[in-house]
Amino acid sequence: MTTSPTATDPGGPTTVEPDRERRSLKLPAAPLFVLAAVVVALALVYTVGQRETGLVTQSVATGLLLGGVYALVSVGLTLIFGVLGIVNFAQGAMLTMAMFLVYEMSTSGGIPVYVATLLAVPVMFLFGVLVQATLLNKLTMAGNEEGPLLITLGLSLLIVNVLLMIFGGRPLRVPGSVSGRVEILDAIMSYERLIAFGGALLVAGALTLLLRGTSFGLSIRAVSANTQGASLVGVDVSRVYALTFGIGSACVAVAGGLMAPFLSLTPSVGEQFTILAFVIVVLGGLGNVAGAVVGGLIIGLVQTVGALYLPGTGSLILVFGVFVLVLFFRPQGIFGATR
Repeated sequence: MTTSPTATDPGGPTTVEPDRERRSLKLPAAPLFVLAAVVVALALVYTVGQRETGLVTQSVATGLLLGGVYALVSVGLTLIFGVLGIVNFAQGAMLTMAMFLVYEMSTSGGIPVYVATLLAVPVMFLFGVLVQATLLNKLTMAGNEEGPLLITLGLSLLIVNVLLMIFGGRPLRVPGSVSGRVEILDAIMSYERLIAFGGALLVAGALTLLLRGTSFGLSIRAVSANTQGASLVGVDVSRVYALTFGIGSACVAVAGGLMAPFLSLTPSVGEQFTILAFVIVVLGGLGNVAGAVVGGLIIGLVQTVGALYLPGTGSLILVFGVFVLVLFFRPQGIFGATR
């Protein structure tokens, strides 16, 4: 029996299988198509949308900044979801926990909010490592899917109720270190939201460098692709799991600190981001940091521009409509690889 030579055949010519080549050519087309669709949709809103140009520009600017906030919450979640396969229902509660850490350091310790954010990062990292090592590792290593889901749900309830006991239910405010706003193309943007947007890009860039440019990032990608295979070549899977959950928690600390100056703090403030974060993670592609950023920006734009036509909660109908539409044509997400 004869076989056609492929790129992996030592004696054959270095050619690529036609199907594999065709798949590799198709992958970059999805992000470009989505970008083109967003540009066309915005052009239609400006030209035939029957809304004032200045109002549309302000909605676009607000949507991009809001999308940056969503991306901040989602980049840590996509790492945990993509590598560990854990549906972390405690993500919103951990975001709230980070916000109250920053609040306590800012108000009681007199520490500037962005310095307090840097201090909250190692605290949340250690908290994430502890949670994974003590509560989730055994279940994750055993392939149990229901156990981690229930544990993270219970952890969420625990964090929220502990915060409620300590701080009460009255809304609190974190004093901001930066005040003022800037006007760009007739759109007004506060410095605090611009800093949060820049923080989202920095965190995404740092995670991308970690995953693509370090040996530990290679271990994370190996565990994400094939846990058993990674273990066979010497990767300490339980250590990778614990550190990955810790990194995801540290990302939440950055998100909480950068968002705290322009949000009212209550023990349940983070819960509003949980569902949208899962939507963004799946929309962008599981485990893909760039996908989480792009997904966050798309959802932010759809929500704010859509509110021009469907005010209130009506814009969420458009959000979930776009989510279903993208997944109908590309179930693996915008940046997800075809398996």
